[in-house]
Amino acid sequence: MAVMRIRREGDPVLRQKAKPVERITRRIVKTLKEMEETMYAAEGVGLAAPQVGLLHRMFVVDVGDGPLHLINPEFTWSDGSVVDREGCLSIPGVWGYVERYERVRLAALDPKGKSVRLEAEGLLARALQHEMDHLDGILFTDKATGISRETDPKDEEPGSRSSKEETPS
Repeated sequence: MAVMRIRREGDPVLRQKAKPVERITRRIVKTLKEMEETMYAAEGVGLAAPQVGLLHRMFVVDVGDGPLHLINPEFTWSDGSVVDREGCLSIPGVWGYVERYERVRLAALDPKGKSVRLEAEGLLARALQHEMDHLDGILFTDKATGISRETDPKDEEPGSRSSKEETPS
């Protein structure tokens, strides 16, 4: 497997709407695995296909409970509201506060074509919404307030980050 190149803000692919995956092929499964490796190498919690230059409705997330590979995801329910700090692997060093739903339910396919339904709250709910935005050509900075440019969080003093929620996705 290989680490893929993450597209950066300004790349037109990040502003395009991804198309549904028509058929789950070996290439799609391999791409999801490579996206997972790329996400881990970049120390993120999520990575959507447009971030690696592919206009497929799929993404990977891992908020500490193991990776999820989701194809053609759709939200089926949402509730509540919470504002928290976000970053993005496609916009390194930029952080902002984004209002998101507190809880969400999502339906998708896994790499074997099996229907998956999940209910999420906290960081997982935030990551799912962030990655879904990527599939629609939306960057977190489109919704963020209090945007700031900072040094790479990896360069900060140990323990200076308040939570994993500040990890870019």
